[in-house]
Amino acid sequence: MVTEPLTKKPQDSIPRGRIASFLRSHFGGLPQTYWVVWSGILVSRAGTMVVPFLTLYLTDQRSMSVTWAGAVVTALGMGSTCSQLVGGVLSDLWGRRATFAVGPVAAGAALLALGYVRGLAVTLATAFVAGLCLQLYQPASGAIVADVVAKEHRPRAYGLLYWAVNVGFSVASVLGGVLAERGFMWLFWIDALTCLLFGALVWWRLPPDAKPSPRNDGQPSGSYRQVLRDRVMVSYVVLLLLHASVQFQVSSTLPLAMVNGGLTSTDYGLAVAVNGILVVIVQPLVIKRLSRLDRSTVVACGVLLLGTGFGLGAFVSGLSGYAVTVVIWTVGEITIAAVVQTIVADLAPEHLRGRYNGLFGAAYALAAVLAPAGGTQLYAHAGPTVLWATCFGLCALVAVGQFALGPAIRARSAQQLSETEQETGAASA
Repeated sequence: MVTEPLTKKPQDSIPRGRIASFLRSHFGGLPQTYWVVWSGILVSRAGTMVVPFLTLYLTDQRSMSVTWAGAVVTALGMGSTCSQLVGGVLSDLWGRRATFAVGPVAAGAALLALGYVRGLAVTLATAFVAGLCLQLYQPASGAIVADVVAKEHRPRAYGLLYWAVNVGFSVASVLGGVLAERGFMWLFWIDALTCLLFGALVWWRLPPDAKPSPRNDGQPSGSYRQVLRDRVMVSYVVLLLLHASVQFQVSSTLPLAMVNGGLTSTDYGLAVAVNGILVVIVQPLVIKRLSRLDRSTVVACGVLLLGTGFGLGAFVSGLSGYAVTVVIWTVGEITIAAVVQTIVADLAPEHLRGRYNGLFGAAYALAAVLAPAGGTQLYAHAGPTVLWATCFGLCALVAVGQFALGPAIRARSAQQLSETEQETGAASA
C-alpha cells in the first residue's frame, strides 16, 4: 500500500497558504506605526457621515434654499482647503502625533456644533471651522508614512491608505443613508464619537515624535515660502489641481448629465457604485505592480485613462454606456492613487514633509470646491459635449505636463535616496 508522505499538506491548506502568501505580499512588511495610522483613518472615514448628507440635511431639516445650502457646503470646503495648509505647519512644528490626535477631536466637536447651531451667519462660520479642523490630520498622516516606511514600500503604503479611505467612505455612505431615515442628528453624534475614537487611538498607539534632525545650515525649520520656491513641487501641484477638478465632476455634473439624458438618480447610484466596488477589489491587487514602474509614467497614464473615461461621456446615453465610462475612469483613478502621494514624499525634505503634504492635500481640497462651480457653469452654458471634451483636453494636457516633469522628479528622488544612504552610512560608522 502506498502511503502519502507525512510532509504533504492537506488539500484544504493550499488555498489558505495562497491567501497567507497574498496577504504577506500586499499587506506585509509595513511597520506597526503605519497600521495605527491606517486603522485610525479607516475608523474616521467610516464615521464621516455628515459631509455626504449635509446638503440634504440643510434643505430637508433646516428648510434652507439650495443656494444657501450650497454656500454652507462651500464654506466647509474652503475650511478644508485651509485645514490642509494649517495641518502641514502644525505637523512640522507641533509634531505629527499631536496634530494627528487633536485634529479629529476638534473636528468632531465642530461637526456636532454644526448640527445644533441656527442662523445663517453662525452656520456658515461653524461650517468653515468644521472644515478647518476636518483635514488637519491629513498632512501629518502623509508625513508619518514618509518618516517610518522605507522608500521602496511607500507606494504600497500610500495606496493602502487611499484604499482605507474608500472602504470607510463606502461604509459611511451606506450607514449614513440608513441612519438619516431615523434622524439626521444620529449622523452628527456618530461622526463626533468616531472622531473622538480616532484621536484617542492615535494618541494611545502612536509613539512620540522623534526629535528633528539638526539642520547643518543653521536655518529655521522652514516655511511655505520654501515649498513654493520648489518649482518641481509647485508644477506637480498645479497638475494635480487640474486633473482632480476633472475627477470631482463625478459628484457634480455627471448626475446632471445622466438625469437630463433620461436616466434616474437610481441609475446614477448604480453606475457610481461600480467605482467603489472596483477601487475596493482591484486596488490592493495592482498597487505592488504599479509601484515598480516609473512614478511619473504611472500618473500620466492614469490621467489619460481618467480623461478618456470622462471624455466618452459625450458619446454614451444609456446606463450600460455610462457604466463603461465609469470603469475606464476608475481604472485611471486607481492607477493615479498608486503613486501620486509617493511623488510628494520623494520631493519633500524631511523637515518640510508636513508642509509638502499640506500643499498636496490643499490642491485636492480646492479642486473639490472649484470643480462643481466650474463644471456646472460650463455644463449650463455650453452643454455636456463641450464639458466632457474639456475634461479630456485637460487630462491630456496634464499627462503631457507629467511626462515633461518626469526627469526632474526622478532626479530629485535619486538625490534624496543618495542623501539617505549617506546619512545611514554616517550613522552606522
